[in-house]
Amino acid sequence: MANVSPTRGDITSHPDAPEMRDRYARMLGGRDVALVDGPVFLLGLYCAVSPWILHYTTSQPALVTHNLIMGIAIGLLALGFTRAPDRMYGLSWAFCAMGVWMIIAPWIVGDSPDAGVVVNNIIIGALALCLGMLCAGTAAKSAPRP
Repeated sequence: MANVSPTRGDITSHPDAPEMRDRYARMLGGRDVALVDGPVFLLGLYCAVSPWILHYTTSQPALVTHNLIMGIAIGLLALGFTRAPDRMYGLSWAFCAMGVWMIIAPWIVGDSPDAGVVVNNIIIGALALCLGMLCAGTAAKSAPRP
């Protein structure tokens, strides 16, 4: 019987191997915080739908619009982190600023919000601040030194 099992040869002798290694390294460069993209997107999604989850759509209409817009912005930022990480990780500090704004927004945008609304925005803001600092710290650490 003939041996029809495919055997894998050593690819190091392939003429395109160095180019493939370089391309692979370029594609993965700057992706040190790739695992943060998903949680950032989920945080934005939760921020956008949180007024309906916590049922404060009638008592805080301005905060409903605010959280919807901020949630969409956070989600778009996460998609940007995924699609163009080299260009977008510079915006990690803006993401930190969005987190701080989410913490103080209930008192500025809202009209005497209750404790549930305040705690919700503080948790969203604290998570955004932590994830933004993680992105910014990792991007700064992996940035090339002049």
